[in-house]
Amino acid sequence: MRKLIAFNHVTLDGYFVSATGDFRWAHKGNEDPEYSAFVAENASGGGQLLFGRVTYELMASYWPTPVAEHHDLAVAKGMNSMSKVVFSRTLTHASWNNTKLVKGDLGSEIRKMKNESGPGMAILGSGSIISQLALEHVIDEYQMIVDPVALGKDRSMFDGMREPLNLKLTKTRTFNNGKVYLCYEPTA
Repeated sequence: MRKLIAFNHVTLDGYFVSATGDFRWAHKGNEDPEYSAFVAENASGGGQLLFGRVTYELMASYWPTPVAEHHDLAVAKGMNSMSKVVFSRTLTHASWNNTKLVKGDLGSEIRKMKNESGPGMAILGSGSIISQLALEHVIDEYQMIVDPVALGKDRSMFDGMREPLNLKLTKTRTFNNGKVYLCYEPTA
């Protein structure tokens, strides 16, 4: 069975994006060589990327551009070459390289994908997908980079959950730029 992880940056107060979609705060400290190596390693690790429409459109508008290649060639190569799936009821076409558009029931589609052969899968951004799938118990691991910033309010990647999600900490890593990597698995 394929493993499904959710990966996001979060602020100290638990937000992954502002109400307007701004997450520039997550890019501060990227000049830390150890952290940069961690990011490049993740981007070149293979696997399949999963997105909701909003995150997909944001990523597809940046990673295939010369600007992305200039700023972070290793990550751009990884993002552009990896297999991608976008879940959307409104998109009619997905034009980013190696992207499949899926319109079916999210939970059912994820269960089918997990039972197929292939590499692991990672949800990036896409808080509405994470909050839906968390309570369906199909996410195997939650990986977060906690950034040393507080926003005061905005969007949690768990907005709209109807019941608690109990997790156990399995890994941590601290970077010199103040970012902390946390990895959790569901307890039930």
